[in-house]
Order: sequence, then C-alpha cells, then structure tokens
Amino acid sequence: MFVALEPRRLYRLVAERIRLLIETGELVDGQRLPAERDLAERFGVSRPTVREALIVLEVEGHIHIRMGSGVYVNAAGRPQEQVSPVPDAHGPFEILQARCIIESAIAEEAARIAGPDAIARLDDIIERMANSVDNSPQALHLDRAFHTAIADIIGNSALNRFTGLIYDERSLSPYFQKLASYFEGPHSWNLAVDEHRVVRDAIAANNPEGAREAMRQHLTLSQKRFSESFGEETIGEE
Repeated sequence: MFVALEPRRLYRLVAERIRLLIETGELVDGQRLPAERDLAERFGVSRPTVREALIVLEVEGHIHIRMGSGVYVNAAGRPQEQVSPVPDAHGPFEILQARCIIESAIAEEAARIAGPDAIARLDDIIERMANSVDNSPQALHLDRAFHTAIADIIGNSALNRFTGLIYDERSLSPYFQKLASYFEGPHSWNLAVDEHRVVRDAIAANNPEGAREAMRQHLTLSQKRFSESFGEETIGEE
C-alpha cells in the first residue's frame, strides 16, 4: 500500500500519495494511519517531511489529528470540510530552516556593533514577552519584535524588512498556523524567552560566534518543539 519516494520529493508529494490512498478507498474513513516514523520509513523521507504532509492533509480536511491518539482518515467529512490546497504556502520546517540560516548570520553581525541602546531595547522586549506567555497572540507579536530588533541593530532597512517578511510567513501559511495550534503555548513561549536571553547575552557581550550559535540553537529547538509526537507512537500498531 505504501511505496518509497525518491529522496528529492518533498512533503507535497507525500501528501498527494496519502490523499490518493484516501480517495481510492485504500485508506478508509476512521482508519488510523501508521505512526510518523513508519510513514517516513515507507515513503523514504524524513519525519519532518511526513509531519508537513499530514498538516497539509488536515488543513484540506482529509485527516484528523487527535493529540495523544493518532492521525485518522476523515473521508466522511471531506465533502463538507475540504478546502483547496495552497500551492504557494511554504512548509513550516522550510520556513524555520530559512530563518535559522538567515537570522544566525544577522545575529552574528549584530553582535559586532551592538551598543547599550540596542541591548536595552532587547531587554524590554524580552521582559514584556516573559509577561505574555499566557497570551499567545501577544507573545507571537513580541517574538517577532525581538527578531526584527536584532536586524535593526545592523541599520539596514532592507534586511529588517526581509526579516519581518520571512517571520510573517508563519502567519500567511495555513500549515504553519495549524501546526502551531498543537504545540505553542505557555511552556513553549517560556522556553523561547529563555533562548532569547541567551541570544541577547551573546550580542551584549559583542560575541559574534556566540550570537550566531545561540540563534542557530534557538531556531533549531523551535523546530524540535514542532516535531514532537502527536502521541500516536505510545499506542501499539494495529
């Protein structure tokens, strides 16, 4: 029922394969899909690729993700709930990888020239974010402010605008929004605040290498948080 895909193929092709299995009746309404690790092995792709494919299918209405239980076919509800695919939307992990590459370099350069005023601005944002972890929209707003404030240190308006645009991809992508709905909350925002403080300290110390690594680690850990199990792997295979 499941066949391996060529390594070059991405999450959209995995989604298409699973969608076809649902539409042809090989996967039936209410059936639980294999765990992500098994899907990754059977399709010959990474687990983040499978995670993105499943999020696409849930946004479209083909499946339903039940935290702590698994991923289930939603064929019966599909005619009423299905939405069209979003061809231009980037995958959540594509966005995080792009940010990791770009913002690590920005943090490195910011650390070379950061002065007291810039650090005071970062401190203010971090403090306000620490007080907003129970308010996800506000925490998200301040998270964006922190990352764009680092770009501001360099004094390049194009770079600042670019940082904001790539951050805003998460709001524009229905797939990122759906994924975040499962894994973002007070706990994840508290972790982000702690990681922001590490980035801030490296920039304040005018430590370019430390700032680059701190930002890389922060965004890598963000991706890891979004890669946590939906809980289906605690259940025996059917």
